[in-house]
Amino acid sequence: MYRLIYKSRSVETLNWGIVRSITSVSENNNEIAGLTGVLLASRTHFLQVIEGNFEDVNAAFQRICKDERHSELCIIGYSIIDARLFGGWGMRGIGAFDFNQKIESELVEKYGEEEGGIHFPLEEWQALAMISDIKMIRDLPEWKK
Repeated sequence: MYRLIYKSRSVETLNWGIVRSITSVSENNNEIAGLTGVLLASRTHFLQVIEGNFEDVNAAFQRICKDERHSELCIIGYSIIDARLFGGWGMRGIGAFDFNQKIESELVEKYGEEEGGIHFPLEEWQALAMISDIKMIRDLPEWKK
């Protein structure tokens, strides 16, 4: 089992419509291929995690590299793993562009700012920590307001 994490720059300002269009297609493709993962989007960047067997992760990344909706792809990690972190998630989309101000400020303070939004880390452990932080934040009462 493998986990690939990459970051890229969107060619247009991101919104929920764009994220949903990507994740809905990805969910169908990933279910067939046995892949799981998460797509995190700021206003300007993507951070994606894909998990599965080597051939399928590699094939998915080759398709992603040809997608004209983004550029400046940067592999953050490509590791052998013992277990999935995102089992059951064909491809979950999380938009980091719609947090309330308090939560967004906390994430910017912790991870930095990039082009008016949250900076996505370039180290594997930090990227996974950020996703974990965001998953926890989404369960806070402030998020649900």
